[in-house]
Order: sequence, then structure tokens, then C-alpha cells
Amino acid sequence: MQTVIRVKTNLREQLVDITQQVSEAVSKSGVDSGIVNVYSQGATSAVMIQENWDDSVQSDVISLLREVIPRGVWLHDQQDGNGDSHLKAGLVGPNETIPIIDGQLGLSTWQNIFLCEFDGPCQERSIICTVISDR
Repeated sequence: MQTVIRVKTNLREQLVDITQQVSEAVSKSGVDSGIVNVYSQGATSAVMIQENWDDSVQSDVISLLREVIPRGVWLHDQQDGNGDSHLKAGLVGPNETIPIIDGQLGLSTWQNIFLCEFDGPCQERSIICTVISDR
């Protein structure tokens, strides 16, 4: 089964929690045991599993990436000013695969799934959830 999650982002760089939407997609699939792949369509966004309890972790992710990949110093910036966004998205990666255990996401207590926006704000980001049963 495959479904599309659509997310509006509000900042140039932010992590948006999409765990609930992915969980709903898994629930609708009826799959009890398998995997779900969560894939962000777009060259300047990514998907990450990260701590969900303390928002400072998400802020730290953005701060680290800003420090490691600064804005305005890349060849691609001459085209449209978002060279850093492409590099950040490539470094984090476009997808995560999560086990489905007893019909639930196999995340730990402190893990959630985040859309990583690196070139927002964006009216609509599309995240493809592909649910695969192991049976």
C-alpha cells in the first residue's frame, strides 16, 4: 500500500513531526508485521528519525547543519541561492524505513519521524509512505 502525506512548512529550515500521519497510514494498511518506508519527494527536503521529547534536539540538528553547511558559499547558489539546502538534504537523506510490529510503528519511546525542511517555507511537501507486509 502506498499513500502520500502532504505537509506545509513555515520556515526556511525546520523539522516537522510527521509520526502521527505515518502511523495512520500504517493503521489504514492493515499490515501487522512488515516495514514502512517514508520518502520525501524533493531535492531540498529529507526525512529523519530523532528524539521527540525535547525540542532542543531538533533545534540542535538545524544549528549543526547550518554550521557544517553554511548558506551562500556554494556554486549552486549562483543559480537560485539554495545550494546549502541541496547539500543538507543529501547529507540527511530522503528516506527512513521503520519496522511495523503488531500493527504499530517500531519506534522507541523517544523517537519520532520528522520531515526536514531545508528550503522553505513550502506550501506543500509530499512524503510517500510505502507499507510492505512481510507475509
